[in-house]
Amino acid sequence: MKQKNSKGDIAKAYQQAGPYLGLGFQLAATIVLMLYIGFLLDKKFNIYPILTILFSLLGGGAGIYNMIKTTLNLNKKKSE
Repeated sequence: MKQKNSKGDIAKAYQQAGPYLGLGFQLAATIVLMLYIGFLLDKKFNIYPILTILFSLLGGGAGIYNMIKTTLNLNKKKSE
């Protein structure tokens, strides 16, 4: 027995998944931005690669923290 997906079902699925779709991009953007800032500071102070590594790790930690915090908040709102 085939069941057709209506436009309403698809829209509802996108509406539920929407807040989660941008989390990966947000994580990657945070890491890349911090990597770039570290690279620029290394270039300015001529201490390559110390700040590049430090800022990329800091960006990764901040990005993961933000992703976990956002996911927990979205799950809390969903359960209410």
